[in-house]
Amino acid sequence: MTACIRAHHSMYDTPKIFDDFLAYNLIPQEALLSIKQHFSKDKQFNDPEHTVTPSDQTITLSSVTKSTSVLSRARYTEDVLEEAVIQGVKQYVILGAGLDTFAFRRPEMMDCLEVFEVDHPATQNLKLHRLAELGWEHPAHLHFIPVDFTKENLATALIRSPYYDPSVKSFFSWLGVTMYLTREEVFSTLRSITDIAPEGSAVIFDYFDSDAFIPEKSSPIMKKKQEIFQKLGEKIITGFNPLTLDEDITSLGLSLHEDLSPEDIEKHYFQGRKDGHHAPEHGHIAWTIVK
Repeated sequence: MTACIRAHHSMYDTPKIFDDFLAYNLIPQEALLSIKQHFSKDKQFNDPEHTVTPSDQTITLSSVTKSTSVLSRARYTEDVLEEAVIQGVKQYVILGAGLDTFAFRRPEMMDCLEVFEVDHPATQNLKLHRLAELGWEHPAHLHFIPVDFTKENLATALIRSPYYDPSVKSFFSWLGVTMYLTREEVFSTLRSITDIAPEGSAVIFDYFDSDAFIPEKSSPIMKKKQEIFQKLGEKIITGFNPLTLDEDITSLGLSLHEDLSPEDIEKHYFQGRKDGHHAPEHGHIAWTIVK
């Protein structure tokens, strides 16, 4: 679904928030057909000019995908990564990489980075199979790290790789994941990062604020999003209080450098758009630093 949103935006929307021009090719055809079936009765998906308005009687799947952090979080992460490389970052670790295309889409950055895609073995095998089908050349500095988190933690998996150097300043992206884990699981992963990354390393992750889980405070689209993703087997279960997040992660060895609110995200990436895309209600992007 994430790859489809990125692909659809790249092909049909102007101006581009994040141009993932390789996403469509990487999506396995059977997955693409399955996702299209979900959208087949949705006028908005088939007619990109249609915009969500308050007069719409129902909140459709397409309106939910237009209220998503998929585009803004990817843009923000890669913008910050570019700055980090100038400041000396040499390693980029993509947690839950899925069908991420960075290593193939940004060859100019692959010359100065070791890139590690960390994902569940089954998901990673699917991607590797698709890459083989496409015949894409494997970048020399791209490394695939399969991890079953029920059996080992991130630190153990990365140290297992002969290419990962725990003494080198690193950059971690962890996007579209925290909301599906328990609070304890989120903190456990963040703690494992600080165990293997030196001071000054960066971790960017997105999250929903705790109001998303309070019925009288949650937005209609947020409620619909929870319903849709539960049906898809990806139940949204966890949010954090932006006012206490910095305090929450201090004990993990992290400090909060920046936290983009929905209002910030709207201003930076969506202001003035005519295509229905807007910042996700309750969605935040956190930039944290290893202390």
